[in-house]
Amino acid sequence: LEEGSIGGFGSHVMHLLALEGRLDTGKLKFRPMVIPDVFIEQGSQYEQYEEAGLNQHHIVSTALRLVGREADAIQMVQSAAKVISESTIA
Repeated sequence: LEEGSIGGFGSHVMHLLALEGRLDTGKLKFRPMVIPDVFIEQGSQYEQYEEAGLNQHHIVSTALRLVGREADAIQMVQSAAKVISESTIA
């Protein structure tokens, strides 16, 4: 996870893993998470990370998907979306 763009530290790590053959066996799972290369409206840090898909529930959801817990990942994102929508209404 990095606050950079594609091509940052995560890309260098993935490049090294590929060169070393660590990605060849299928045992290592790697998902880079970066701020997308799109315009994100001004807002609080939380709001901007939410739009970028980099808040806590996005990170945990990605990790759960990597270990085969898709249903838990979906439930987490849905619960977070409900909390967010309730907080913006109040």
